[in-house]
Amino acid sequence: MEQEIKAEFESSGFSVDDDGQILQKCLTYCINYKLSPSDLVSNWEIYYLNRQLNGLKLENAHMDGFLSYLQNEMKQKIIKEDAHLHVYSSDDVEMLLGDDHDTTVGILNTPNSQYEKPHVDTYNSVSTPKTKENLLSSKDATDISSRITPFGQRISKFTSQFVFNSESVENRLSGQDLNDMEDDIIRRVQTTERCNLQVHHLQPQSGCRFMYDRTEDRFNYLDNRIRKHANAFTSYGLYGEPSDATLASQKNTFAVGMVCCDGEGHLNEKSILMQGSTELSGGRRVRLDLQKLAHFSLFPGQVIGVEGHNPSGHCLIATKVIDYLPSSLDVDLPPAKKLAMDQDYQPTSSNDSRVLSVLIAAGPFTTTDNLLFEPLKELLAYASRRQPQLVILMGPFVDSDHPEIKKGTVDRVFDDIFHVEILRKLYDYTKYMGPSARVILLPSIRDAHHDFVFPQPAFDIRQPDDISQQIACLPNPGLFSANEISFGCCTIDILKQLSGEEISRTSADTMSGDRMGRLATHILGQRSYYPLYPPSLGVPLDLSLAPEALDIPLIPDILILPSDLAPLVKVLSHKENNAEATKCMCVNPGRLAKGIGGGTFVELHYNSEPEKSNASIIRI
Repeated sequence: MEQEIKAEFESSGFSVDDDGQILQKCLTYCINYKLSPSDLVSNWEIYYLNRQLNGLKLENAHMDGFLSYLQNEMKQKIIKEDAHLHVYSSDDVEMLLGDDHDTTVGILNTPNSQYEKPHVDTYNSVSTPKTKENLLSSKDATDISSRITPFGQRISKFTSQFVFNSESVENRLSGQDLNDMEDDIIRRVQTTERCNLQVHHLQPQSGCRFMYDRTEDRFNYLDNRIRKHANAFTSYGLYGEPSDATLASQKNTFAVGMVCCDGEGHLNEKSILMQGSTELSGGRRVRLDLQKLAHFSLFPGQVIGVEGHNPSGHCLIATKVIDYLPSSLDVDLPPAKKLAMDQDYQPTSSNDSRVLSVLIAAGPFTTTDNLLFEPLKELLAYASRRQPQLVILMGPFVDSDHPEIKKGTVDRVFDDIFHVEILRKLYDYTKYMGPSARVILLPSIRDAHHDFVFPQPAFDIRQPDDISQQIACLPNPGLFSANEISFGCCTIDILKQLSGEEISRTSADTMSGDRMGRLATHILGQRSYYPLYPPSLGVPLDLSLAPEALDIPLIPDILILPSDLAPLVKVLSHKENNAEATKCMCVNPGRLAKGIGGGTFVELHYNSEPEKSNASIIRI
């Protein structure tokens, strides 16, 4: 069970100190308090957020405080279950000995209901959402929400949770700067250099019709993905010509297909099928045997190349799995289009111009106890002090999962909330900062005021003439470049969804702790912002609109994937044989607001390449 506990911590983005005493203590806590590993990690996340601990490593020094927290939680739970139960304290002892004392002091009341909502769901929980079936109940979610430090009462502001390349990080706001910010002292903004912004595509278009996709559209999209991968492997020339994996053969063959599950549940080693293309195998499926593989990482919808043999015609025994797309992605493109793509995505200037300062934040931008958008106000105040060249804000902005919106108690139109609470604040920010400030907005399928479809068109907003070139709206997913630095963005929580569907095996000599990095690498390896199929429940995937919008034509310099999982800044490296490794900086800024408390955002200073850049995950 210790390994289950360790795996649960790692799946939530935490690492465990090598000291075996920590896992032994965690096991003891699970036994004594009747907690499952996921429940234990959920309680740890609440304790971690309330104590505002630094770093994502579970250390032995934290365990005593965590134990006290668990004991108090169990006491509170017992009191709630039995309203007539009285827990005696030292005050009661003094009263029994004859001291005059108010008996109400000794009774432990439930937390103040000021911040509790009658309608509670997983949105109210600040803990990293679990991808397994044993999710928190509604009652547990209520308890978690009531124990979070409210946004207005938090003590520490703008504290670093993680620093990437810490030796090159500049000093952030001093204490005096924070006091000035809180006192709202206005000072003249120094002029900064305006970044050169270029949007590479705007598909699908605003106002497009959706919900018209057919089974044929989905089949053609999946078949084209398999065919594209097969052609890329053929052009690469290292694995031979792809063949039909369903044919019986004693010889080793190479096949390309899409990973599928033979039932409705999750993948396991006994339920993995591979579907071939219509061109090679008529779209038939064959079972995959992975017993000979020391390591693999698979999920439904993943297109892979497999070396192995199929002696019976019913089961392909794999000896090697290639789970990434070779560099020859544009092998099917006409020469003219290929040349245009190369000119679009390749830098045209020296590395000296590839410098950029940027703030990255993802919604929700308001806490669950109101619609005042206080976290957004403080983020823009922080940006006005730091003066980044670019601010990237990713939805949801008007969150359909917000309790007040879900209950229908809002007395304003959703578009009015977006324009008054979001756009008006951005207009004020850009006017205050001057013409050098640039802002990018990406929608989310959780935006109540926007089209519920994926891929998702950009916001259609009318800007004042004096700032019309400062705020850019991109579709979801979106691809753009700033100062010749390419960005790829997608607001679908693909990391969390892949985490729930992935099945993997790691060898003994391989570090298994970097699960988040492995999940993000799947996005680059498949060259798709959403390689998962069938799509996760609640994702309105429409493949009739612009299926090419899901493709990643070239690996970007920075890949932004907002997720409910632990925030991260990580350099992903993809190396093919003797070629120079392609590096990409992957960023999950977390959520700016979590329940009734504050969340995180990322401040990034990019300098020509990831090794020379620095970034900080900051708790607002």
